[in-house]
Amino acid sequence: MTGPNPVDRGKTGSKIHVLSDRAGLPLSVAVSAANTNDADALKPLVRAIPAIKSRRGPRRRKPGKLHADKAYDHTELRDWVRNRGIGVRIARKGIESSQKLGKHRWVIERSIAWLFGYHRLNIRYERYANHFCGFLTLAAALTCYKKLAKSRT
Repeated sequence: MTGPNPVDRGKTGSKIHVLSDRAGLPLSVAVSAANTNDADALKPLVRAIPAIKSRRGPRRRKPGKLHADKAYDHTELRDWVRNRGIGVRIARKGIESSQKLGKHRWVIERSIAWLFGYHRLNIRYERYANHFCGFLTLAAALTCYKKLAKSRT
């Protein structure tokens, strides 16, 4: 047998994690190693949601509901999100089909496609993750600016 095991999960590279609103605007972004579990990125993403200015009352710091795929199906994460007062809609492994979340999943897929429209993010040239995360954050800010400026006209 030659070469690495084809089912080896020790992949090199990086993963982009994006948390967006219902319209697909990226609220928080993060970068992790490709061989880490997706569920480890959920807590930092939810904590990084900025305060949302509202016309009345205090600023909102949490969404009403969180949709996620099966990679985030952990009892601890469900409880953590519920304790923060956020509704949980995470597909359960072995129980629900992936197709039910399809009507919500396209929003985040579109957000990631908007971010990869900035060609600097297509291939990771930066050696350090914080530099790559800086470019990713800049791309998210530019995406929000473009989409919000378009909606104002």
